Amino acid sequence: QVQLVESGGGLVQPGGSLRLSCVAPGNIGNINTMGWYRQAPGKERELVASSSGGSTNYGDSVKGRFTISRDNAKTYLQMNSLKPEDTGVYYCKANIRLRGYPYAMDYWGKGTLVTVSA
Repeated sequence: QVQLVESGGGLVQPGGSLRLSCVAPGNIGNINTMGWYRQAPGKERELVASSSGGSTNYGDSVKGRFTISRDNAKTYLQMNSLKPEDTGVYYCKANIRLRGYPYAMDYWGKGTLVTVSA
């Protein structure tokens, strides 16, 4: 079972910054897209940012404030100018083709809570 481990969540005041990290197991195969999703209370999970093959994609609400970066089996989400509406559980997702498997699958972390409040 592939386990993605997120860290870096916490409580921050509006306008503040946080950096999330996600680590996938090493030497397990080909890691394609890695990204971040979030789910606020009572809302559906939504894309925050993703990184694939050197290109990045962002949700409209975070463009210009969040930056995703990638380092092999790790991905980071730098979050600046945080707003109360950024509050939620942030999940890391990775699309991985395990060594010896013919196809790739999506794997999720357990999530890390980000709370933006004064």
